[in-house]
Amino acid sequence: MAIGNLASRFLVAVVAVPIILVTLYYRVPEATAALVWVATLLAMREFFGMTLDDRRDRLASLIIGGIAAGALYAMHPTSLRMFDGLRADHGAQLALLVVGPLVAVGLAIIPTGLYYLFGFRDMQTVAHRFAFTLAGTVYVGLGMMFLALCKRDFGSFGGDVIVMILLVAWIGDTFAYFAGRFLGKRKLYEAVSPKKTWAGAIGGLAGSLVAVIVLKLVRLDDHLSWLDVVLIAIPGGVLGQLGDLAESLIKRAVGVKDSGSLLPGHGGMLDRIDAVLFIAPYVYMYMWLKPVLAAMF
Repeated sequence: MAIGNLASRFLVAVVAVPIILVTLYYRVPEATAALVWVATLLAMREFFGMTLDDRRDRLASLIIGGIAAGALYAMHPTSLRMFDGLRADHGAQLALLVVGPLVAVGLAIIPTGLYYLFGFRDMQTVAHRFAFTLAGTVYVGLGMMFLALCKRDFGSFGGDVIVMILLVAWIGDTFAYFAGRFLGKRKLYEAVSPKKTWAGAIGGLAGSLVAVIVLKLVRLDDHLSWLDVVLIAIPGGVLGQLGDLAESLIKRAVGVKDSGSLLPGHGGMLDRIDAVLFIAPYVYMYMWLKPVLAAMF
């Protein structure tokens, strides 16, 4: 990584980090949802730009993905709290907890099927285009929106949970880079990402663990036990590195170096959140299940 690249990354961070933190800690969760949704659209745009050749397919896929991602957040009793009667109707709330995610999945599958059914054009490529639209919607669209769900569903420390997810990904990536650069010799998965090494992978896990430890001591001591720290940082760090490799596989398959050039020094939006797409669903499920399992056992 050249000095110019590091300088570009630093400048992006100086601008972006304050905006992200102010939004994440703003008391209204819809502000976070809006920021995450916009980032999701940008990342999906890059994914479809890499995988779909036809401009019409890219636009249709982006619209379908944006609607499905928005529905995953919106179809929930907390998000629909503007309807006063819903708050008193516990049956409706329970139904939405189950139906909401199913609606989001349905909005990914059915419109995609109808779009290609009635506008398939090239029969030889329609199966691949169909698959890429679904993949981008679920992998990027629904995966990214778990950040917004963390802010909405975890109350006063929802912003801290998102910060924890981002730190597991980004501090882990920073530690991985320097460990790989100065200690790395044995390649991790050369066929997919030639520069990654086992030393970098181990350094990345150490970085993720350090990040969660610091966050516990500074912000989340009342919410995280030391067991939580390990069960979030280590699996989260592993998943983050696998998410990075998964995006590298896609880029190598389609012959591009970066998903885009939106963020100087970072590549595209998808390059910056590829690890988050794997970490966020895991951390959300862990934090959601933790009190449930504690009550049961």
